[in-house]
Amino acid sequence: MNQFQFQTTANIISGIGSIQQLATLIKDAQYKKILLVTDPGMLQHQLHVPILDIFQDVSVEYAIYADVQADPPEHIMLEAVSFAKQHQVDAIIGFGGGSSLDVAKVIALLADPRQNQSIQDIYGVNNAKAPRLPLILIPTTAGTGSEVTPISIVTTGETTKTGIVSPILYADTAILDATFTTGLPAHITAATGIDAMVHAIEAYTSKIKKNFYADMLAKQALKLLNKNLTPVLVNGQDLEARQNMLLGSMLAGQAFANAPVGAVHALAYPLGGHFHLSHGHTNALVLLEVLKFNAPNAKHLYAELMQWLDPYSKGSIDGLCDLFIDHIQRHLDGSGLTLKLRDLGVPEHMLETLAHDAMLQTRLLQNNPREMTYEHALKIYQAIY
Repeated sequence: MNQFQFQTTANIISGIGSIQQLATLIKDAQYKKILLVTDPGMLQHQLHVPILDIFQDVSVEYAIYADVQADPPEHIMLEAVSFAKQHQVDAIIGFGGGSSLDVAKVIALLADPRQNQSIQDIYGVNNAKAPRLPLILIPTTAGTGSEVTPISIVTTGETTKTGIVSPILYADTAILDATFTTGLPAHITAATGIDAMVHAIEAYTSKIKKNFYADMLAKQALKLLNKNLTPVLVNGQDLEARQNMLLGSMLAGQAFANAPVGAVHALAYPLGGHFHLSHGHTNALVLLEVLKFNAPNAKHLYAELMQWLDPYSKGSIDGLCDLFIDHIQRHLDGSGLTLKLRDLGVPEHMLETLAHDAMLQTRLLQNNPREMTYEHALKIYQAIY
């Protein structure tokens, strides 16, 4: 068995209605003033009200930063940090999709009055250092797994994204409560669900840090996501299925935080950067072709995943690998997502730029089970055009 190191969030609270345990967390920690980090949609739909009720019940002061944008640009991160410092908060709660949670992580670090690092100092792997403010993360989508990852993704240019990766970004507590997810539109449910599946698959096939513990989590994540994605698309009010999706997303997040993702994400990032498509949607766009590309090197792993999802599936490794790819294709076909670049307004002349930009994602590509070149990336973009 290979040697490995495994890290994750120290405290995970999961269950329908589990948000009520936030009151105990606040009282036990004796926070003076909390910053709630979220986005305008959460406020518009009043999803944050149960949290405000808890703040009032425990008589804690609070401020709200609600200007988070999808794929948050650096200036939003810096604005949010300044807002937190101005309000002299002593704890951070991230509430929303992956972008809100990513912003909350950076605020917790850079708004700590003991901290002397700048945002430029912390880009990259293991550059962000303690201390940070207490951090609680509450996801409202079942997709990124950001509540249990040590990663924050920042849009640093017109079309480029940069990662901040450090164990100090692991939250103190993650709360998984499906009551916050029932109002999600079907297209967001589909995109985030496919995103979580990608995390599980890429963690299981990760080249450098694949390990027994992450494998266990990835497999359980994929089983939950595979079983519950269709039910939540059919009935968005199915709380049990929604909770299972949240749990699957979280397990996949734990897996890829320790066995990092590869070419699906590397090819998805430029699509998000150039055309502002959601992260889950861009993963869905490239997933099938990347699976086909990786098959020569990863077919035994895809075969294992197929037998895990369906113990009655039989055949050779090649046959089971094909069954797995077909199975994923059925999920994509049933997602309702647009899966051709031309239908999303992507000009054909941009494909070479996308392939070039994908090659810059060396942090991700090194984890892919098969080495990818510019020509390979271009062929994949052409195949989904």
